[in-house]
Amino acid sequence: MNTLKRAAIGLFCLLLLVGSIILAVWIVRPQWLQLKPDEKVEADHEPEPIKPVEPSEPVIVKSRAEELLSEMSLEDKIGQIFFIRCPLDEELESVMELQPGGVILFGRDLNGKTSQEVIDKNALLQSMSKLPLLIGVDEEGGIVNRVSWNPALVPTPFPSPQALYNEGGLAEVSQDAKTKSSYLLALGINVNLAPVADVTDNPEDYMYPRTVGLDGEGTAAYVAAVVDAMNEMQIGSCLKHFPGYGSNIDTHEDIAVDERAKEVFYNQDFIPFKTGIDHQAPAILVAHNIVTCFDELPASLSPTIHELLRNELNFQGVIMSDDLSMQAIRKFTDEQEPSVEAFLAGNDLLIITDFKAGAAAMKQAVDEGKVSEERLNESVLRILNWKLSLNLMD
Repeated sequence: MNTLKRAAIGLFCLLLLVGSIILAVWIVRPQWLQLKPDEKVEADHEPEPIKPVEPSEPVIVKSRAEELLSEMSLEDKIGQIFFIRCPLDEELESVMELQPGGVILFGRDLNGKTSQEVIDKNALLQSMSKLPLLIGVDEEGGIVNRVSWNPALVPTPFPSPQALYNEGGLAEVSQDAKTKSSYLLALGINVNLAPVADVTDNPEDYMYPRTVGLDGEGTAAYVAAVVDAMNEMQIGSCLKHFPGYGSNIDTHEDIAVDERAKEVFYNQDFIPFKTGIDHQAPAILVAHNIVTCFDELPASLSPTIHELLRNELNFQGVIMSDDLSMQAIRKFTDEQEPSVEAFLAGNDLLIITDFKAGAAAMKQAVDEGKVSEERLNESVLRILNWKLSLNLMD
């Protein structure tokens, strides 16, 4: 009996405890349990707004070329787009104060000179320039040699492309390009305006002795061998003469008109240039020939030709004009200063003899709004990037 009594008392206490808990929960139940369906809880205070996470500032990494450009004056930028004939000693100071982008050496700068004299002259030119100069030369081999015609500089003249190819094929071509480059670099020359990428197999053509004398594919293989060798030696190369010289007359002397069909260019003349581009040729020189299937202007003054080179052949390097002092341009422009027209056509670098006149014309064109500084910056950046790729900058 005592056992049953204790069990009953325990059960009663348990029920009393459970009931107390339920009553307490009901009294302090959450507000949301008491709401009617359409009622809302009014907060005692406005919650702190959640602050959005601020994105970190973008890290803007300027290229070395952009840094250099940002430090240049307008006059410095204008100077950079000119690749000038090396001035005579008596003109040196007045010409170099205009700060050209590069200097090209001709026979008069090399004939009868010792290696040390050439080295010293190139070092002097560099010392007079705020930015390192492109120092160039035409050392194609064969009939166009500037350096190796002087035995004090190179013991034997460099052979023509055809002689090299006939002697030892592309292996001989490649070795010659490396040997040539080593001589030029030792003299302080950092650009060789070669190889000739023109296609012709006709000995009667003006350009024939300067070419490898093969068809489009054969010339392309020659161009690839030379560009690869020059890139390996870290000397600047330059494919010439876009869009392809064909059988045209010498534009040093007169206006040349090329009436070939577009198909000839696409199926033949463009092939070596496209191959050179694919092999990282840094520069292409545009000829003065009037190619009627593309334009009635000389190629060097033709926006159409330059757009083709940029957009269809996808060349992103430095485009330079052939020498704007040649008769083909002087006659076409009726002796008017051609620098602005050549620049607006799409050239980045202008080869010129009368640098002072060209620089003055370009400055006036910028001041008058004919040439925008943005357009000028595009070309200067390409030139600076080329110089950087040649390790000319500190």
